[in-house]
Amino acid sequence: MKKAAWVSMGFLLFIFGFSALVLSLVGIKFSFLAWLDYPGALFGFLAKIFMIVAGIVVVYLTVSDWRAED
Repeated sequence: MKKAAWVSMGFLLFIFGFSALVLSLVGIKFSFLAWLDYPGALFGFLAKIFMIVAGIVVVYLTVSDWRAED
């Protein structure tokens, strides 16, 4: 995969996770992420937090220039 695709995937993970978390506070759910709340509210909350953190990590690891640090 190209760098731009990884960065886009990381941003999408972050945006969908963050917006799903904020919208769940109001009582609204994304229809394609509704399955996250079926096991329980705690599982859904943790899954959305994981999406946010995973998105940040993917973007950070993709944008970092590891060869220039040596």
